Order: sequence, then C-alpha cells, then structure tokens
Amino acid sequence: MPGLVYIVDDDASFRTAIERRLKKAGYEVATYPSAQHLLDCPPSENKLGCILLDVRIPGLSGPELQGRLSEIGSTLPIVFLTGYADVQTTVRAIKAGAEDVLTKPVSSEELLGAIERAMAHHEVMRGQRSQLDALRAHIAKLTPREREVFELVIRGKTNKQVANVLGATERTIKAHRHRVMEKLQVQTFAELVSLAERAGILRESSGTGQAN
Repeated sequence: MPGLVYIVDDDASFRTAIERRLKKAGYEVATYPSAQHLLDCPPSENKLGCILLDVRIPGLSGPELQGRLSEIGSTLPIVFLTGYADVQTTVRAIKAGAEDVLTKPVSSEELLGAIERAMAHHEVMRGQRSQLDALRAHIAKLTPREREVFELVIRGKTNKQVANVLGATERTIKAHRHRVMEKLQVQTFAELVSLAERAGILRESSGTGQAN
C-alpha cells in the first residue's frame, strides 16, 4: 500500500536513514527538522499518508504538534518515535489518538509494520470522510423548509406534529418529506435517522415513533 510518510525529527542522520529505509519499501517521504516546519506547510489530507514523529524535539514537542494537528482537523495517523521508554508519555500519546509509539532504535520490521497499519487506518478514515462529504452535499440541496421538516422528522415527530409546529397542512408536510427522502436518497425512516446521525445533525435522542 503506497503512501507518503512525513518524518519529523531533529536528528538529520536519523531522518536520512529512515528516509532511505522507507523509500526502499516503496513509500514517498517528506522530512522536517522540527514540528514548526511541518506546521508551516501542513500535510495534504487528500493523499494517503502518516506522520512519523519524534517525541522529544526542540521547540514544539511531538505531543504538542499532535495537539496542533488535531485542532486543525488533520486525520493523518501519527506514529511516535522515542529514545526513552516512558510509559506515561506512551499512554498519553495513545489516548490522544496516536497510532503507535516505537522506541529507538527501531527495527525495519517493527517500523514498516506500524506504518502499514497507520496507512490502512488513514485509508479507512479517508473513505469515511468522503462518505460524510457526500452526505452533507445532499443535505445542502434541501430548501430551508425541507431542512425544517427533516430535522423534526428525524426526532420522531409525526407528519401531523410537524404540520402543527410549522403551521402547514399535513398534506404539505407529506410532500416535503417525500422530497427530502428523494434528495437524500433514502427509502425508510430508519435510513433517514441513520443518515442524520452520521452527518452529525442528530444531537439528541430521536423519538421511536414512525411518522404516519
């Protein structure tokens, strides 16, 4: 599985050695001597990749960079490298979403295995993001009134209840609901609720009643 590995480490000889090892395995490689260098030119989210990041680097530390990348919405998996087997740092990094934490010196087998897992994880995340973008594009096609009907229906409101809330006839609401389901390409109420959950629209428990 080809991909681009971003190496962030202040040790030039280490960067060179790892770059050579990864290129031999078929990966593209970009290297950075500091966390700030990576932030100055953020990695692309459109390409399959992962970040190989030293824990202790001058300036912004590895975990601090991890936090910054999370803030800007990066989905690139991070594999940490550390010269110190620090359990506390490892646990903290994993809890914050790191893919793995490897201790230097790292064998080629261990390194390539971690990177392969990180790439596979990123591929899944990119697929999920693509699906989410498609869902949101469909939702964006709804008119303001259709969006109101949609948000009430997914919370379990019947057509009659929606009509009362919006001051419309039940027949009109049924027509709006039909168009909503057509635009969102769903056939059932359950599919509509599932779509809303995946799109992050359903922030509270929806009702269980099926609209008439």
